This record gives sequence, C-alpha cells and structure tokens, in this order.
Amino acid sequence: MTASPTGSEAVRPTALWGVSLASLGVFLVSWALCWVNAYVVNDDLPNNCGDLRRQSFPPEVACASADGTLTGANAGWIEALFFASLVVFVLIASMVLALGSVRKK
Repeated sequence: MTASPTGSEAVRPTALWGVSLASLGVFLVSWALCWVNAYVVNDDLPNNCGDLRRQSFPPEVACASADGTLTGANAGWIEALFFASLVVFVLIASMVLALGSVRKK
C-alpha cells in the first residue's frame, strides 16, 4: 500500500521540467549565437553592402548579392535549432503547468 504524496513530495521536479529547462537553455544559446553572428562577427557588413537585410527574430544581418547569395546569414541548422527549441519549451512547459493544475484538484 502506498500513501498519497504529501505537500513537499507533490512539488518535486520531474523529467518534464528537465526537458523544458534544457530546451530553454538550447534556445538561449542559439539566440546568443545568432546575436553574436549578427552584431559582432558581421559588425562591418552594413558599411560594405548595397542590399542589406536585417532580421530581428532571430537576429540576423546579411548582405544580398546580385546572384542571390547571402553573406553573413545565420546557418540554417542554427535557425532550425532556435525555432525547434522554442516550440519544445513552450509545449512542454504548458503541458507541465496543465498537469500541475490537474493534479492539485
């Protein structure tokens, strides 16, 4: 026979919280990498470019050439990681909060 959990046992962190916080960490690291690429690595790009393209979410400063190539753009895998980790964080965090509210009832 098992007893029902007491107040301190019911609030313990779960694996879902761990996944949620890990995805938040990945999101913040990928955001920082995009920001560093846009405003530190490519800081002189606006001075040397005729067709400058700026994006704020995720941060990006790129120069478009006449042949369609972009110089200074974020890597595709970083942007995919950026958006995927954001989606995972929002979904898992909302699921954990919903489970917490259901368990309290």
